[in-house]
Amino acid sequence: MDPAITSELSKFNDDIPFRAATNHTQSTWARTFHSSPELYIQPQSIAEVEKLVNLARRCRRRITTVGCGHSPSDITCTSSWLVNLDKFNKILSVDKEKCIVVMQSGIRLFAVGEELDKVGLAMPNLGSINDQSIAGAISTGTHGSTLKHGILSTSVLQLKIILANGKTETCSPTQNEELFRAALISLGALGIIVEITFQAVPAFTLAWKQVVDRDLSMFNSWNKDLWTQTEFVRVWWFPYTRRSVVWTAEKTKLTPRPPPKSYYDAWLGFHIYHNLLYAAQYVPRMLPWIEWFVFGMQYGFPNGSTTSAIQPSRQALLMNCLYSQFVNEWAIPLHKGPEALHRLSSWLNHLTPEDPDYVPHGIPYSADGLWVHAPVEVRVTETSNSTTPRPHLDPTCTEEATLYLNATLYRPYDMDPPCRTRYYQGFEYLMRELGGRPHWAKNFDANGKDIEEMYGNKLLEWRKIRNDADPEGMFVGEWHRRYILGEGRKLALEEVEVGRKKIWGGGVLVMGEVEDDCGLSGSTSEESFDHLRESDVTVKG
Repeated sequence: MDPAITSELSKFNDDIPFRAATNHTQSTWARTFHSSPELYIQPQSIAEVEKLVNLARRCRRRITTVGCGHSPSDITCTSSWLVNLDKFNKILSVDKEKCIVVMQSGIRLFAVGEELDKVGLAMPNLGSINDQSIAGAISTGTHGSTLKHGILSTSVLQLKIILANGKTETCSPTQNEELFRAALISLGALGIIVEITFQAVPAFTLAWKQVVDRDLSMFNSWNKDLWTQTEFVRVWWFPYTRRSVVWTAEKTKLTPRPPPKSYYDAWLGFHIYHNLLYAAQYVPRMLPWIEWFVFGMQYGFPNGSTTSAIQPSRQALLMNCLYSQFVNEWAIPLHKGPEALHRLSSWLNHLTPEDPDYVPHGIPYSADGLWVHAPVEVRVTETSNSTTPRPHLDPTCTEEATLYLNATLYRPYDMDPPCRTRYYQGFEYLMRELGGRPHWAKNFDANGKDIEEMYGNKLLEWRKIRNDADPEGMFVGEWHRRYILGEGRKLALEEVEVGRKKIWGGGVLVMGEVEDDCGLSGSTSEESFDHLRESDVTVKG
């Protein structure tokens, strides 16, 4: 550890631990990005988090918070201090009558589900995975697929967040509301969320089924009952075979029944598919055949093939992500979904006017020689009728329900697929033209100017709250500057990227540094504290 840090640490006259390690390498779950933080810190109490924030301010360091690293982007890359809350993971209290749960922010969603199940409660909704920490899922706008629920943050009743001044602030719809709205999707740039009060529901079981059919059947039911036939609905769309799998689930009192064994989720199917994707790295035109074969084996080749099961909600709502992957997901108005998928199909399949599925795609990028992975994940959420405070950076629609389209590209054996650049160029062009906004935790290529146009005054409001809470940029890195902070002056503790390089084994190593523009690097900790005293305020709602 840097002797200067050790010296500052010795000036804290307390017995509060500072649990820091050196020589740590942090990687995303998908191994797309890697970084080597100066310190890797795992606090176990609010007092420890407050202490590390105060120490970072005195030592002029940036802080990044990370959970499981499931976002495949470089948002959590840092060469400064990395705080992981995996050991700050307890359920603090449960009100079974009101279904209100208070928990530490580092607890993973799978642990939340397990603990709530013990007392007869459950989360009302889940995304496709449950590896994330509760704070990470909230901070990036995680969602499920249902018109009966909004994004995960709509179930948050109250937050406690530690700001750059080292103080813990409580915020809710009735206390510090503007800070609450900014913190609900904070992208790690506001402070460290340490405690969450969450509205749970009585535990429930889901009877689900999935049916594979021509995508025409899905399109024909789009404006009828596709998204309203059950409480939970999601779709996987297969562009080359022009088929879709519609998954529906409804609450039931029936006895649980596990899904039938699938070769796809077993060892053999996993490795067959993985190696076929690897072969397609060199012979991409195999991919339409791979789509037909792999997903025919999984879901059934005949149209109408059906699979069903009855499971607790915390199991039924999940899916297997399989391999390392890039994910590019956008939110668009629900009614524009058929247009989006038809245009994408025309582009990828080179459809001509003679084809009954043809529509002019209008995508100004060639699809010649372009072969992509399947499926495209299609999900919905409804926040336009929400009565809870809306996060400033909420990507969902305000006038109608929201459709999420997720273009996944696998990285077989951690190799980037050759189609990525052109596929995502075309996909994002289409999404922007349809009024879309990218999911914050995914691999989007839209730039800061694009984001400013998408969010307008809401982004400006969020920046003001962020700057009031963290005037020196202790929680700001290159990702934040690139996408959401604009072209303003660099903040004193803002980390800037100084290099990146591809590493053996796959992925990119990102290197950054903090250049203290305030000239405080040579000043004492007391002088630094005095300089920051002006930020010791509560952000007013």
